[in-house]
Amino acid sequence: MGVIDSLNETSNKAIDVGEVYYKKTQEYYRLKVFQQLTMTTGMLLKMAVMGGLAFLALMFVTVAGVVFLANVIESMVGACLIAGALFIMLLILTYVFRSKIDSILVRKLSDKFFN
Repeated sequence: MGVIDSLNETSNKAIDVGEVYYKKTQEYYRLKVFQQLTMTTGMLLKMAVMGGLAFLALMFVTVAGVVFLANVIESMVGACLIAGALFIMLLILTYVFRSKIDSILVRKLSDKFFN
């Protein structure tokens, strides 16, 4: 009977250790998900604030540049067309290099997500 009791006690200990491991692993993954959600939310919030401020700055600089260019070339319509053409060129460059932008973004996000 001693061997059977010893096996029973050993298996009960193994079950207890397995349950503790399962609970600790579950806690770890909960914390990891919370960390990732917090980092992602913070990053999105910072991007929204910085993007909004950058957009406002770009609008003011664009208007000032168009007014200055209009004074130089003495044509408001021409200055607006030049500014519009510059933005279209930036759009085309962004479209051409979109795969590089995507790969940079994925690389940076994967570094934050998996570390």
